[in-house]
Amino acid sequence: MAASWCTISSPSTSELAARFALWPCSSPSVTITLSHRSCLTAAKEQGQLVFLEGLKSCLDLVFGEEEEQPGQPRPLQFVSESSPNLKALFDFVRTSLTPASGDSWKGPVLLVDDLGVLLSLGAAPVAVLDFIHYCRVAVCSQLKGNIVVLVHSNEDSEDEENELVVNSLCHHSDLILWVEGLATGFCKDVHGQIKIIRRVSLELTAEQDLVQIYQYKIQDKNVTFFARGLSAAVL
Repeated sequence: MAASWCTISSPSTSELAARFALWPCSSPSVTITLSHRSCLTAAKEQGQLVFLEGLKSCLDLVFGEEEEQPGQPRPLQFVSESSPNLKALFDFVRTSLTPASGDSWKGPVLLVDDLGVLLSLGAAPVAVLDFIHYCRVAVCSQLKGNIVVLVHSNEDSEDEENELVVNSLCHHSDLILWVEGLATGFCKDVHGQIKIIRRVSLELTAEQDLVQIYQYKIQDKNVTFFARGLSAAVL
């Protein structure tokens, strides 16, 4: 099983894409500290983050634990519909990311973790891809922001609907982070590898996509990335 983060950027160069794509291959290691929880809490308190708790919303809809309030958004209402569509979810995204008058925040980012859940909840692949298309128009083209989507894939997968969504996302993404375990099996010093694909070919040039491969080790509060062959076990 492999996980892939697909980044769809605005017409301008994405800072996120540059940050990942410009790691030098000669660098021995890069360490990222996992302090995201406190950062996200602070962002939410400052109005920079809008979080949709999908599991709670689904349970409320399925078991009727929350009374419907007139005018209150129900982003996941497709779960209880006979012919599900994701218009309500898109409306929630557009409303949440559109800056109010006086807001100085620019370049919004939409994080979807993970897109396969929508398929599991009954949405058709076409509906999911339509949702991403409209989000690209609203977030990338109109608001000059970025979309980051998590999907899962497997070479031996028989889930044709999921593979259709994954392949479509990879085709339209500016940056792909493909994370997978080691093909050789378990190693205490190396937990897997990440392939960074920057889709230079999308710019309609004769250049090939830029591909970089790193290995990583997950620790208690950080993740260390290093070039292949430079793990502690080898050095």
